[in-house]
Amino acid sequence: MQEYIHRLPGALTGVADELDREFERLLVESSTLAFRVAYGVLRQREDAEDVAQDAFIKAHRNFRRLRDRTRFRAWLVRLTWRLALDRQRTNRRRAHRDTEHSRLVPMTTPQGDPAVVNERVNHVWRAIDALPEKLRLPLVLFGIEGHDIGEVSRLLGLPEGTVKSRLFYARERMKESLKWMT
Repeated sequence: MQEYIHRLPGALTGVADELDREFERLLVESSTLAFRVAYGVLRQREDAEDVAQDAFIKAHRNFRRLRDRTRFRAWLVRLTWRLALDRQRTNRRRAHRDTEHSRLVPMTTPQGDPAVVNERVNHVWRAIDALPEKLRLPLVLFGIEGHDIGEVSRLLGLPEGTVKSRLFYARERMKESLKWMT
């Protein structure tokens, strides 16, 4: 019995090491994904980095509970998305409470006046923010992050047809919101 007890911590450490190595491998494969999702919601680099870091920590803590390891990327996207939305709500409450409005970093482009371009970008992002979450996430992943329909389907755990219809409805709402700009 004593011999078994002495071997037990080593055996458990081996399992923990195996899980840590698997987590590390999966995290390396999808390391930028968490940042991009967070940035798609928050549009501020520092906040997106913080949220991505929080998502990695939370993912590491709960990795043992993940039943299907092949769904890690989808799980990480949902986790990051929820954390980013929480951060966004917190930022909004703080801004409302302090009566300060956040501003986007001005964009400069050789194609036009930076003030005009920045104003257009603000309108586009407000239109994206006005979309319901179920339309916004596929639009950000597909249109901004550049994932194809199949990847978005896998990341969100939705059928491809559902992703396509949500993209269609998101585009229609964006057209309606921004038709005055044309």
